[in-house]
Amino acid sequence: MGFFVPFSPDFPLSQKAGGLAEYVAVSEDETVALPAGIPAADAAGLPLAGLTALQAVRSIGTKFDGTGTGANILITAASGGVGTYAVQLAKLGNHHVTATCGTRNLELVRSLGADEVLDYTTPEGAALKNQRGKKYDYIINITYDGKWSMFKPALSSHGRVVDVASCCENYVASVMTLFARKKIATMVMTMKKEELSFLVELMKGGKLKTVIDSRHPLDKAADAWEKSMGGHATGKVIVEM
Repeated sequence: MGFFVPFSPDFPLSQKAGGLAEYVAVSEDETVALPAGIPAADAAGLPLAGLTALQAVRSIGTKFDGTGTGANILITAASGGVGTYAVQLAKLGNHHVTATCGTRNLELVRSLGADEVLDYTTPEGAALKNQRGKKYDYIINITYDGKWSMFKPALSSHGRVVDVASCCENYVASVMTLFARKKIATMVMTMKKEELSFLVELMKGGKLKTVIDSRHPLDKAADAWEKSMGGHATGKVIVEM
């Protein structure tokens, strides 16, 4: 049995990147035992992207015990590291999920459980219009191109955006909409051991999977960073020791 900590490089948190090493000292409060049967590469995707997705989905009131009624939600950038987890978790929470991605990943995102997938390269996809013509109760934004001005018309009368990308424009909008009916709130992931354990149990039970874009040996880590920062990886970019 091993342990895993957040060392997967493909979530562009800022212009400053992290580091990779064969060994690292870390608090026990930030580690979870890796159960037998879960590949190390699959587990490596969970801490950063998985927790970000889980906290975003939970922030809209999602319940995973079967008691939730679900809502009409939109997830942008659904084929990326965070997005692939978010779609799966939202469906486990009984939401009706519309998701956006590029043309080549439409079938992948459908296979993760999305009820409807929009190609953002088309006029309809760019306008965030679903086939039912319904407004969204919640939008989980993971793309840096997603702005409050484009999300507001797509929201229901008391709809809310959870902004994971946290661009400057959306941060300002989060302050301006604090007391409005339609709101946007930025979110920053925090490391929580109990939530990481929850994700591991879902993966162990076959309810959650990691979509892996590519694998790179440690001596090719620069290639992994380049792939990740290009913004078009499908799922997780993994560095293997």
